[in-house]
Amino acid sequence: MWFKRYVLPLCVAFGLIFSGQTLLADDSFDVVVSIKPIHSILAGLMEGTKGPQLLVSGEQSPLVFKPTDQQKHTMQAADLVIWVGPELEEHLAESIAALEPRVRVIELLSSNSMKILLSRGDDAKRDPFFWLDDRNIIILLDDLARLLIEADPARSHIYQQNRRKLMQRLSRIDREYEYGYRGLKAGLGVQYYDTLHYFEQAYALTVIEHVGISPRQPGDAASLFKVRQRIVDGEAVCLLTEAGMPAEHAELLTQGQEVNVGRLDSLGINLKPGPDLYFQLMDHNTDTIKRCLNADMGAAGQARITADSDGIPDQDGIGGRFILTDHLGGTLTEDDMRGGYHLLYFGYTYCPDVCPTTLQVLSLALDELGEKAKLIQPYFITIDPERDSVKVMRNYVEYFDPRLIGVTGSKSMIERVAAQFKVKYEKVEELADPDLYVMDHSASLYLLGPDGRFIKKYVYGITAEQLAQGLLEVLP
Repeated sequence: MWFKRYVLPLCVAFGLIFSGQTLLADDSFDVVVSIKPIHSILAGLMEGTKGPQLLVSGEQSPLVFKPTDQQKHTMQAADLVIWVGPELEEHLAESIAALEPRVRVIELLSSNSMKILLSRGDDAKRDPFFWLDDRNIIILLDDLARLLIEADPARSHIYQQNRRKLMQRLSRIDREYEYGYRGLKAGLGVQYYDTLHYFEQAYALTVIEHVGISPRQPGDAASLFKVRQRIVDGEAVCLLTEAGMPAEHAELLTQGQEVNVGRLDSLGINLKPGPDLYFQLMDHNTDTIKRCLNADMGAAGQARITADSDGIPDQDGIGGRFILTDHLGGTLTEDDMRGGYHLLYFGYTYCPDVCPTTLQVLSLALDELGEKAKLIQPYFITIDPERDSVKVMRNYVEYFDPRLIGVTGSKSMIERVAAQFKVKYEKVEELADPDLYVMDHSASLYLLGPDGRFIKKYVYGITAEQLAQGLLEVLP
Protein backbone atom coordinates (compact mmCIF):
# COMPACT_ATOMS: atom_id res chain seq x y z
CA MET A 1 0.00 0.00 0.00
CA TRP A 2 1.24 3.51 -0.80
CA PHE A 3 1.69 4.69 2.77
CA LYS A 4 4.12 1.85 3.47
CA ARG A 5 6.91 3.76 1.74
CA TYR A 6 7.19 5.93 4.83
CA VAL A 7 6.88 3.28 7.49
CA LEU A 8 10.00 3.09 9.64
CA PRO A 9 9.82 0.51 12.46
CA LEU A 10 11.50 1.60 15.69
CA CYS A 11 13.87 -1.34 15.64
CA VAL A 12 15.71 0.15 12.63
CA ALA A 13 14.92 3.82 13.12
CA PHE A 14 17.97 4.60 15.20
CA GLY A 15 20.49 3.69 12.54
CA LEU A 16 18.62 5.29 9.65
CA ILE A 17 16.92 8.44 10.84
CA PHE A 18 19.87 10.45 11.95
CA SER A 19 22.85 8.62 10.47
CA GLY A 20 25.53 11.27 10.19
CA GLN A 21 23.05 13.96 11.29
CA THR A 22 23.52 14.29 15.03
CA LEU A 23 22.48 17.68 16.32
CA LEU A 24 24.36 20.28 18.30
CA ALA A 25 22.85 21.74 21.44
CA ASP A 26 21.85 24.96 19.65
CA ASP A 27 20.21 23.25 16.70
CA SER A 28 16.46 23.02 16.40
CA PHE A 29 15.09 19.48 16.64
CA ASP A 30 11.43 19.42 15.61
CA VAL A 31 9.30 16.43 16.53
CA VAL A 32 5.62 16.17 15.58
CA VAL A 33 3.35 13.57 17.22
CA SER A 34 -0.17 12.71 16.10
CA ILE A 35 -2.13 11.77 19.25
CA LYS A 36 -2.19 12.77 22.91
CA PRO A 37 -1.16 9.49 24.63
CA ILE A 38 2.06 9.20 22.58
CA HIS A 39 2.68 12.94 22.77
CA SER A 40 2.48 12.60 26.56
CA ILE A 41 5.34 10.08 26.68
CA LEU A 42 7.50 12.16 24.36
CA ALA A 43 6.67 15.33 26.30
CA GLY A 44 7.97 13.61 29.41
CA LEU A 45 11.11 12.40 27.66
CA MET A 46 11.78 15.83 26.13
CA GLU A 47 10.97 17.87 29.24
CA GLY A 48 13.56 20.65 29.52
CA THR A 49 13.92 20.90 25.73
CA LYS A 50 11.75 22.36 22.98
CA GLY A 51 9.40 19.41 23.30
CA PRO A 52 7.16 17.71 20.70
CA GLN A 53 4.31 19.32 18.79
CA LEU A 54 0.85 17.73 18.91
CA LEU A 55 -1.38 17.40 15.86
CA VAL A 56 -4.71 16.07 17.18
CA SER A 57 -5.46 18.49 20.00
CA GLY A 58 -8.47 19.66 22.01
CA GLU A 59 -11.49 17.37 21.78
CA GLN A 60 -10.68 16.22 18.25
CA SER A 61 -10.71 12.50 17.54
CA PRO A 62 -7.92 10.98 15.43
CA LEU A 63 -10.57 8.80 13.79
CA VAL A 64 -11.98 11.83 11.95
CA PHE A 65 -9.03 14.24 12.16
CA LYS A 66 -7.91 15.95 8.95
CA PRO A 67 -4.80 18.14 9.11
CA THR A 68 -5.11 21.82 8.23
CA ASP A 69 -2.79 23.48 5.73
CA GLN A 70 -0.84 24.92 8.67
CA GLN A 71 -0.45 21.46 10.23
CA LYS A 72 0.71 20.04 6.91
CA HIS A 73 3.33 22.80 6.81
CA THR A 74 4.38 21.93 10.39
CA MET A 75 4.91 18.30 9.39
CA GLN A 76 6.92 19.31 6.32
CA ALA A 77 9.18 21.44 8.52
CA ALA A 78 9.72 18.71 11.11
CA ASP A 79 12.74 16.45 11.48
CA LEU A 80 10.63 13.57 12.76
CA VAL A 81 6.91 12.72 12.55
CA ILE A 82 5.44 9.98 14.74
CA TRP A 83 1.96 8.59 14.16
CA VAL A 84 0.10 5.40 15.12
CA GLY A 85 -0.99 4.25 11.66
CA PRO A 86 -3.88 4.33 9.18
CA GLU A 87 -6.06 2.11 11.38
CA LEU A 88 -6.41 5.10 13.73
CA GLU A 89 -5.50 8.25 11.78
CA GLU A 90 -6.94 7.30 8.39
CA HIS A 91 -7.09 10.86 7.07
CA LEU A 92 -3.49 11.57 8.08
CA ALA A 93 -2.06 8.88 5.80
CA GLU A 94 -2.25 11.01 2.65
CA SER A 95 -0.36 13.88 4.29
CA ILE A 96 2.25 11.45 5.61
CA ALA A 97 2.79 10.06 2.11
CA ALA A 98 3.23 13.60 0.74
CA LEU A 99 6.10 14.49 3.10
CA GLU A 100 9.50 15.19 1.60
CA PRO A 101 12.13 12.43 1.93
CA ARG A 102 14.03 14.66 4.38
CA VAL A 103 11.23 14.19 6.94
CA ARG A 104 11.52 10.85 8.70
CA VAL A 105 8.37 9.06 9.76
CA ILE A 106 7.76 6.39 12.40
CA GLU A 107 4.53 4.40 12.19
CA LEU A 108 4.15 2.85 15.63
CA LEU A 109 1.88 -0.01 14.56
CA SER A 110 4.81 -1.30 12.50
CA SER A 111 7.00 -1.64 15.59
CA ASN A 112 8.77 -4.97 15.87
CA SER A 113 9.46 -4.53 19.57
CA MET A 114 5.99 -3.80 20.95
CA LYS A 115 3.16 -6.33 21.14
CA ILE A 116 0.76 -5.34 18.36
CA LEU A 117 -2.55 -7.22 18.20
CA LEU A 118 -4.75 -7.78 15.19
CA SER A 119 -8.19 -6.21 15.11
CA ARG A 120 -10.90 -8.54 16.37
CA GLY A 121 -13.16 -7.24 13.59
CA ASP A 122 -10.73 -7.58 10.69
CA ASP A 123 -7.57 -9.66 11.00
CA ALA A 124 -6.12 -7.82 8.00
CA LYS A 125 -5.87 -4.74 10.20
CA ARG A 126 -4.04 -3.97 13.45
CA ASP A 127 -5.66 -2.89 16.69
CA PRO A 128 -4.35 0.67 17.25
CA PHE A 129 -4.87 1.00 21.03
CA PHE A 130 -1.51 -0.52 22.01
CA TRP A 131 -0.78 2.11 24.70
CA LEU A 132 -3.50 0.65 26.95
CA ASP A 133 -0.98 -2.09 27.83
CA ASP A 134 1.69 -0.25 29.81
CA ARG A 135 4.24 -2.93 28.86
CA ASN A 136 4.13 -1.51 25.34
CA ILE A 137 4.73 1.99 26.68
CA ILE A 138 7.76 0.77 28.63
CA ILE A 139 9.18 -0.69 25.44
CA LEU A 140 8.29 2.46 23.48
CA LEU A 141 9.88 4.65 26.15
CA ASP A 142 13.15 2.77 25.78
CA ASP A 143 13.06 2.95 21.99
CA LEU A 144 12.23 6.65 21.91
CA ALA A 145 14.86 7.51 24.52
CA ARG A 146 17.52 5.78 22.45
CA LEU A 147 16.32 7.56 19.33
CA LEU A 148 16.50 10.98 20.97
CA ILE A 149 19.93 10.32 22.47
CA GLU A 150 21.35 9.29 19.11
CA ALA A 151 19.68 12.20 17.32
CA ASP A 152 20.57 14.82 19.92
CA PRO A 153 23.58 13.61 21.96
CA ALA A 154 24.22 17.05 23.45
CA ARG A 155 21.03 16.62 25.48
CA SER A 156 21.49 12.91 26.23
CA HIS A 157 21.75 13.60 29.97
CA ILE A 158 18.29 15.22 29.88
CA TYR A 159 16.74 12.29 28.01
CA GLN A 160 18.36 9.73 30.32
CA GLN A 161 17.17 11.55 33.44
CA ASN A 162 13.65 11.92 32.05
CA ARG A 163 13.57 8.25 31.07
CA ARG A 164 14.34 7.23 34.65
CA LYS A 165 11.56 9.47 35.98
CA LEU A 166 9.04 8.05 33.53
CA MET A 167 10.08 4.48 34.34
CA GLN A 168 9.36 5.12 38.01
CA ARG A 169 5.89 6.40 37.16
CA LEU A 170 5.19 3.46 34.85
CA SER A 171 6.29 1.07 37.60
CA ARG A 172 3.65 2.66 39.82
CA ILE A 173 0.95 1.67 37.30
CA ASP A 174 2.27 -1.88 37.35
CA ARG A 175 2.24 -2.05 41.14
CA GLU A 176 -1.30 -0.70 41.30
CA TYR A 177 -2.56 -3.52 39.09
CA GLU A 178 -0.65 -6.04 41.16
CA TYR A 179 -2.36 -4.81 44.33
CA GLY A 180 -5.75 -3.90 42.88
CA TYR A 181 -6.39 -6.36 40.07
CA ARG A 182 -9.39 -7.89 41.83
CA GLY A 183 -11.38 -4.73 41.14
CA LEU A 184 -11.20 -5.54 37.43
CA LYS A 185 -12.82 -8.91 38.14
CA ALA A 186 -15.73 -7.60 40.22
CA GLY A 187 -18.22 -8.25 37.42
CA LEU A 188 -18.65 -8.64 33.67
CA GLY A 189 -19.08 -5.81 31.21
CA VAL A 190 -20.01 -5.08 27.62
CA GLN A 191 -18.52 -2.37 25.48
CA TYR A 192 -19.93 -0.23 22.70
CA TYR A 193 -16.66 -0.10 20.75
CA ASP A 194 -13.77 -2.56 21.03
CA THR A 195 -10.98 -0.36 22.40
CA LEU A 196 -9.90 -2.52 25.37
CA HIS A 197 -8.33 -5.50 23.57
CA TYR A 198 -4.85 -4.71 24.92
CA PHE A 199 -6.16 -3.77 28.36
CA GLU A 200 -8.07 -7.06 28.61
CA GLN A 201 -4.99 -9.12 27.79
CA ALA A 202 -2.69 -7.17 30.07
CA TYR A 203 -4.88 -6.88 33.15
CA ALA A 204 -7.20 -9.93 32.98
CA LEU A 205 -10.33 -7.88 32.34
CA THR A 206 -13.29 -9.71 30.76
CA VAL A 207 -15.49 -7.87 28.26
CA ILE A 208 -18.10 -10.33 27.03
CA GLU A 209 -19.57 -8.49 24.02
CA HIS A 210 -19.11 -5.43 21.76
CA VAL A 211 -21.51 -3.57 19.50
CA GLY A 212 -18.84 -2.56 16.98
CA ILE A 213 -15.12 -2.18 16.44
CA SER A 214 -15.12 1.61 16.03
CA PRO A 215 -17.33 4.32 14.52
CA ARG A 216 -15.93 3.21 11.15
CA GLN A 217 -17.19 -0.34 11.85
CA PRO A 218 -20.23 0.41 14.03
CA GLY A 219 -21.83 -3.02 14.11
CA ASP A 220 -25.31 -4.01 12.98
CA ALA A 221 -28.72 -4.72 14.47
CA ALA A 222 -27.69 -8.26 15.36
CA SER A 223 -24.73 -7.09 17.41
CA LEU A 224 -26.92 -4.53 19.17
CA PHE A 225 -29.36 -7.30 20.06
CA LYS A 226 -26.57 -9.52 21.42
CA VAL A 227 -25.24 -6.78 23.67
CA ARG A 228 -28.71 -5.84 24.93
CA GLN A 229 -29.50 -9.48 25.63
CA ARG A 230 -26.38 -9.76 27.78
CA ILE A 231 -27.67 -6.83 29.81
CA VAL A 232 -31.27 -8.09 30.00
CA ASP A 233 -30.11 -11.54 31.12
CA GLY A 234 -28.10 -9.95 33.93
CA GLU A 235 -24.77 -11.23 32.62
CA ALA A 236 -23.37 -7.73 32.17
CA VAL A 237 -23.52 -5.17 34.97
CA CYS A 238 -21.69 -2.51 32.99
CA LEU A 239 -21.74 -0.82 29.59
CA LEU A 240 -18.56 1.04 28.59
CA THR A 241 -18.52 3.79 25.96
CA GLU A 242 -15.65 5.99 24.73
CA ALA A 243 -15.14 9.76 24.69
CA GLY A 244 -14.84 10.95 21.12
CA MET A 245 -16.76 7.95 19.73
CA PRO A 246 -20.50 8.59 19.43
CA ALA A 247 -22.57 5.66 20.69
CA GLU A 248 -25.80 6.39 18.84
CA HIS A 249 -27.82 3.48 20.18
CA ALA A 250 -26.56 3.34 23.76
CA GLU A 251 -29.99 4.24 25.13
CA LEU A 252 -31.54 1.30 23.29
CA LEU A 253 -29.13 -1.00 25.07
CA THR A 254 -29.91 0.27 28.56
CA GLN A 255 -33.60 1.22 28.26
CA GLY A 256 -35.58 -0.28 31.13
CA GLN A 257 -32.51 -1.99 32.58
CA GLU A 258 -30.48 -1.43 35.73
CA VAL A 259 -26.98 -1.31 34.35
CA ASN A 260 -24.03 0.95 35.04
CA VAL A 261 -22.63 3.07 32.22
CA GLY A 262 -19.00 4.20 32.22
CA ARG A 263 -17.31 6.54 29.77
CA LEU A 264 -13.68 5.73 29.00
CA ASP A 265 -11.22 8.23 27.54
CA SER A 266 -8.65 6.02 25.83
CA LEU A 267 -7.63 8.80 23.43
CA GLY A 268 -7.28 11.47 26.12
CA ILE A 269 -10.01 13.55 24.44
CA ASN A 270 -10.94 15.40 27.64
CA LEU A 271 -7.45 15.61 29.12
CA LYS A 272 -4.89 18.39 28.91
CA PRO A 273 -1.86 17.48 26.74
CA GLY A 274 1.45 17.06 28.52
CA PRO A 275 3.68 14.64 30.46
CA ASP A 276 0.90 13.78 32.95
CA LEU A 277 -1.78 12.90 30.39
CA TYR A 278 -0.88 9.22 29.88
CA PHE A 279 -0.96 8.54 33.62
CA GLN A 280 -4.23 10.46 34.05
CA LEU A 281 -5.70 8.48 31.14
CA MET A 282 -4.78 5.13 32.69
CA ASP A 283 -6.08 6.20 36.12
CA HIS A 284 -9.33 7.47 34.61
CA ASN A 285 -9.96 4.32 32.57
CA THR A 286 -9.10 2.02 35.46
CA ASP A 287 -11.35 3.87 37.91
CA THR A 288 -14.16 4.03 35.34
CA ILE A 289 -14.01 0.29 34.70
CA LYS A 290 -13.85 -0.63 38.38
CA ARG A 291 -16.71 1.71 39.31
CA CYS A 292 -18.81 0.41 36.42
CA LEU A 293 -18.20 -3.20 37.51
CA ASN A 294 -19.30 -2.36 41.10
CA ALA A 295 -15.79 -2.87 42.50
CA ASP A 296 -14.86 -1.76 46.00
CA MET A 297 -13.53 1.73 45.23
CA GLY A 298 -12.09 2.01 48.74
CA ALA A 299 -9.88 -0.98 47.99
CA ALA A 300 -9.07 0.48 44.58
CA GLY A 301 -7.96 3.72 46.20
CA GLN A 302 -5.84 1.85 48.72
CA ALA A 303 -4.15 -0.07 45.89
CA ARG A 304 -3.15 3.26 44.33
CA ILE A 305 -1.86 4.63 47.62
CA THR A 306 0.16 1.47 48.23
CA ALA A 307 1.54 1.58 44.68
CA ASP A 308 2.59 5.20 45.11
CA SER A 309 4.45 4.49 48.34
CA ASP A 310 5.91 1.06 47.65
CA GLY A 311 8.85 -0.09 45.58
CA ILE A 312 8.86 -2.83 42.95
CA PRO A 313 6.83 -5.69 44.41
CA ASP A 314 8.70 -8.59 45.94
CA GLN A 315 6.34 -11.46 45.28
CA ASP A 316 8.67 -14.16 46.47
CA GLY A 317 11.08 -13.04 43.79
CA ILE A 318 8.71 -12.81 40.82
CA GLY A 319 5.82 -10.58 39.79
CA GLY A 320 4.59 -8.07 37.24
CA ARG A 321 4.10 -8.26 33.49
CA PHE A 322 6.57 -8.21 30.64
CA ILE A 323 6.95 -8.62 26.89
CA LEU A 324 10.22 -10.15 25.70
CA THR A 325 11.42 -11.91 22.53
CA ASP A 326 12.65 -15.50 22.26
CA HIS A 327 15.58 -16.62 20.11
CA LEU A 328 13.23 -17.48 17.23
CA GLY A 329 11.73 -14.00 17.17
CA GLY A 330 8.49 -14.95 18.94
CA THR A 331 6.84 -13.01 21.76
CA LEU A 332 7.36 -14.20 25.33
CA THR A 333 5.21 -12.90 28.21
CA GLU A 334 4.63 -13.80 31.85
CA ASP A 335 1.77 -16.06 30.72
CA ASP A 336 4.30 -18.34 29.00
CA MET A 337 5.89 -18.99 32.38
CA ARG A 338 2.78 -20.63 33.79
CA GLY A 339 2.04 -24.31 33.48
CA GLY A 340 4.98 -26.64 33.96
CA TYR A 341 8.27 -25.75 35.65
CA HIS A 342 10.66 -23.07 34.35
CA LEU A 343 14.37 -22.71 35.09
CA LEU A 344 15.81 -19.24 34.42
CA TYR A 345 19.39 -18.07 34.07
CA PHE A 346 20.46 -14.45 33.49
CA GLY A 347 23.70 -13.90 31.57
CA TYR A 348 25.04 -12.72 28.22
CA THR A 349 26.58 -14.31 25.14
CA TYR A 350 29.91 -12.47 25.41
CA CYS A 351 30.39 -13.86 28.93
CA PRO A 352 33.87 -15.45 29.01
CA ASP A 353 33.42 -18.18 31.63
CA VAL A 354 30.59 -18.07 34.19
CA CYS A 355 27.70 -18.22 31.69
CA PRO A 356 29.06 -21.07 29.55
CA THR A 357 29.91 -23.04 32.69
CA THR A 358 26.46 -22.56 34.20
CA LEU A 359 24.64 -23.43 30.98
CA GLN A 360 26.71 -26.59 30.65
CA VAL A 361 25.79 -27.56 34.22
CA LEU A 362 22.13 -26.89 33.43
CA SER A 363 22.25 -29.03 30.29
CA LEU A 364 23.97 -31.93 32.08
CA ALA A 365 21.47 -31.75 34.95
CA LEU A 366 18.58 -32.03 32.50
CA ASP A 367 20.25 -35.07 30.93
CA GLU A 368 20.46 -36.69 34.38
CA LEU A 369 16.73 -36.13 34.95
CA GLY A 370 15.84 -38.34 31.99
CA GLU A 371 12.11 -38.25 31.19
CA LYS A 372 11.44 -35.82 34.05
CA ALA A 373 13.45 -33.19 32.17
CA LYS A 374 10.36 -32.75 29.96
CA LEU A 375 8.65 -31.13 32.96
CA ILE A 376 11.14 -28.24 32.93
CA GLN A 377 11.62 -25.47 30.37
CA PRO A 378 15.04 -23.78 30.68
CA TYR A 379 15.58 -20.12 29.69
CA PHE A 380 18.70 -18.05 29.09
CA ILE A 381 17.76 -14.37 29.58
CA THR A 382 20.31 -11.84 28.38
CA ILE A 383 21.31 -8.87 30.53
CA ASP A 384 23.06 -7.36 27.50
CA PRO A 385 20.25 -6.74 24.98
CA GLU A 386 22.30 -4.11 23.13
CA ARG A 387 24.58 -6.85 21.75
CA ASP A 388 22.44 -9.95 22.19
CA SER A 389 20.03 -9.72 19.27
CA VAL A 390 17.60 -12.48 18.30
CA LYS A 391 20.12 -13.85 15.79
CA VAL A 392 22.97 -13.81 18.30
CA MET A 393 20.81 -15.53 20.93
CA ARG A 394 19.64 -18.17 18.45
CA ASN A 395 23.17 -19.17 17.48
CA TYR A 396 24.27 -19.19 21.12
CA VAL A 397 21.51 -21.31 22.71
CA GLU A 398 21.42 -23.81 19.85
CA TYR A 399 25.10 -24.46 20.47
CA PHE A 400 24.47 -25.35 24.13
CA ASP A 401 21.18 -27.24 24.21
CA PRO A 402 18.19 -27.46 21.82
CA ARG A 403 15.87 -27.43 24.85
CA LEU A 404 17.09 -23.98 25.90
CA ILE A 405 15.08 -20.87 25.01
CA GLY A 406 17.11 -17.68 24.59
CA VAL A 407 15.39 -14.45 25.63
CA THR A 408 16.17 -10.85 24.71
CA GLY A 409 14.17 -7.62 24.61
CA SER A 410 14.29 -3.91 25.25
CA LYS A 411 16.64 -2.55 27.88
CA SER A 412 13.71 -1.49 30.07
CA MET A 413 12.01 -4.88 29.94
CA ILE A 414 15.23 -6.69 30.78
CA GLU A 415 15.77 -4.32 33.71
CA ARG A 416 12.23 -4.99 34.92
CA VAL A 417 12.46 -8.78 34.81
CA ALA A 418 15.93 -8.80 36.37
CA ALA A 419 14.71 -6.56 39.19
CA GLN A 420 11.86 -8.95 39.92
CA PHE A 421 14.41 -11.69 40.60
CA LYS A 422 16.79 -9.25 42.34
CA VAL A 423 19.42 -10.03 39.73
CA LYS A 424 22.27 -7.53 39.92
CA TYR A 425 24.30 -6.60 36.85
CA GLU A 426 26.54 -3.78 35.71
CA LYS A 427 28.38 -2.86 32.53
CA VAL A 428 32.14 -2.64 33.03
CA GLU A 429 34.01 -0.85 30.25
CA GLU A 430 37.59 -2.00 30.49
CA LEU A 431 38.87 -1.49 26.95
CA ALA A 432 39.26 1.44 24.58
CA ASP A 433 36.59 0.06 22.24
CA PRO A 434 33.18 0.90 23.83
CA ASP A 435 31.65 -2.22 22.23
CA LEU A 436 34.12 -4.51 24.00
CA TYR A 437 32.84 -4.48 27.56
CA VAL A 438 32.02 -7.12 30.15
CA MET A 439 29.00 -7.45 32.45
CA ASP A 440 29.36 -8.15 36.15
CA HIS A 441 26.24 -10.06 37.15
CA SER A 442 24.53 -12.48 39.53
CA ALA A 443 24.91 -16.07 38.40
CA SER A 444 22.15 -18.08 40.09
CA LEU A 445 19.47 -20.27 38.53
CA TYR A 446 15.82 -19.58 39.42
CA LEU A 447 13.08 -22.22 39.43
CA LEU A 448 9.44 -21.22 38.87
CA GLY A 449 6.44 -23.44 39.55
CA PRO A 450 3.43 -24.08 37.30
CA ASP A 451 1.67 -21.02 38.77
CA GLY A 452 4.55 -18.79 37.71
CA ARG A 453 5.77 -18.26 41.26
CA PHE A 454 9.36 -18.46 42.43
CA ILE A 455 10.23 -21.77 44.15
CA LYS A 456 13.97 -21.97 44.65
CA LYS A 457 17.32 -20.40 43.74
CA TYR A 458 20.39 -22.50 42.89
CA VAL A 459 23.62 -20.60 43.45
CA TYR A 460 26.61 -20.48 41.12
CA GLY A 461 29.09 -23.32 41.63
CA ILE A 462 26.50 -26.07 42.00
CA THR A 463 27.38 -29.30 40.17
CA ALA A 464 25.13 -30.93 37.59
CA GLU A 465 24.47 -33.81 40.00
CA GLN A 466 23.51 -31.43 42.82
CA LEU A 467 21.23 -29.44 40.53
CA ALA A 468 19.52 -32.57 39.25
CA GLN A 469 18.97 -33.81 42.79
CA GLY A 470 17.60 -30.43 43.87
CA LEU A 471 15.15 -30.41 40.97
CA LEU A 472 14.02 -33.98 41.71
CA GLU A 473 13.11 -32.87 45.23
CA VAL A 474 10.65 -30.35 43.73
CA LEU A 475 9.29 -32.16 40.67
CA PRO A 476 6.20 -34.37 41.03
